[in-house]
Amino acid sequence: MKKSRFLSLVLTLSVLAALFLPVSASALEEPALNCTHAVLLDANYNEVLYEKGAYEKAYPASITKVMTALLVLEAIQEGKFAPDTPITASASAAQIPEGSSTANIKAGEVLTVEQLLYCLLLPSANEAAQILAEAVDGDQAAFVEHMNQRAKELGCQGTHFVNVHGFHDPNHYTTAYDIALMMQAAMEHELFQTIITSPNYVIPATNLSEERTVRNTNALTSNWTYTGYLYRRGTGGKTGSTDEAGKCLVETAKDGDTYLISVILGSGPVTDANGEERQGQFYETIRLLDWGFDNFRRVTLAPEGTLVAKVKVNLSTQADEVNVKPQGEVTRTLPKDVDLDRVEMVPRLFSESVDAPVEAGQVLGTMVLSYEGTEYGTLDLVADTSVERSQLLYYKSQVEHFFQNSGVKLILAVVLIVGAVVLLRLLVFRRSRRYRAGMGAGRRGHYSGRRRR
Repeated sequence: MKKSRFLSLVLTLSVLAALFLPVSASALEEPALNCTHAVLLDANYNEVLYEKGAYEKAYPASITKVMTALLVLEAIQEGKFAPDTPITASASAAQIPEGSSTANIKAGEVLTVEQLLYCLLLPSANEAAQILAEAVDGDQAAFVEHMNQRAKELGCQGTHFVNVHGFHDPNHYTTAYDIALMMQAAMEHELFQTIITSPNYVIPATNLSEERTVRNTNALTSNWTYTGYLYRRGTGGKTGSTDEAGKCLVETAKDGDTYLISVILGSGPVTDANGEERQGQFYETIRLLDWGFDNFRRVTLAPEGTLVAKVKVNLSTQADEVNVKPQGEVTRTLPKDVDLDRVEMVPRLFSESVDAPVEAGQVLGTMVLSYEGTEYGTLDLVADTSVERSQLLYYKSQVEHFFQNSGVKLILAVVLIVGAVVLLRLLVFRRSRRYRAGMGAGRRGHYSGRRRR
């Protein structure tokens, strides 16, 4: 009976204690997304807020055209051509695989670089990708090499392109994270931003076609393909779709100073809370972006100037110790419920003491910042103030150090031994002389000489 009461008491106390335990950042519930691969990137700071197979091989479909557009925009930036430069579609460039998305550009048709970019990014025209590739690098094969090289430069470690538009090929692949990096780079170009946020674009009549309107396939920007997905925080994206890749979307979004990039790959139809079927690439993107905006904030883990330790100072009469503080600060995008009072700041001093003089800002150690076992950065620890050296204490220290030197001690020992030997021999020699002198005087005092007769 007593044992039963004891166990009940222990259980009750355990439950009460659990109620008062702090909630960790890991308690933030992540969205369960209907897709094969996904990533949510804080694009201001390159910090991943969510990932689902983000570094695994995946097929990008027409999201490939983000890289195609990036290389064209960089060619414009380098002065290779201008947005209004006319380009004539070659027969090879106008020929596209069956089942391709198209803007119906004909061989021999002349459009400007800007018009071709609209065809590339709004209706996702494969022939526009091929025409632009030839304009930049002369032929499509050279442009593909250019794409792969640029991907490596961006830090894309899981990407390999074999064509310029994303039509399915088993050797044409990337990762969700790599796509976010490509999109981040493309968004640095104002023309790219203008194009992907346009619901539609009118191309005037050309030498071979009447006026036509190309429309954006991204339902977060345009109601042309699907309705009910327009997203007020959205700042443009790129769709992609093949049987092998599934439904895909990379989307950028901003709210105040927060800038996010979402990538959804391998999605399909999903059912919402009302039981209605939705397009997964758009529906899941909105869910992921809203989750990011609603649950994260930018925080400073260690404000610059926070005093965290003291270091003993030698050879000074001005101060016995000096305060050390972090130089700079560590900021991270973390869940809004993170308790900053629980951030661990672990100082690692180079030494427990330092010899004066000490200069303000002198690095005396480092400090590691972590939260719930995850390290978020390392800062240098620097002296808060300067401390002057006492010359008297310094010279005293130098003398003490001189005599504490093992080499000096050895020399002194040898000198003492040699001195002792010399002194001993001198004493022996002097005593020997005295002894001999005394013996000689004694002999002279007892000699009586020869007696005369």
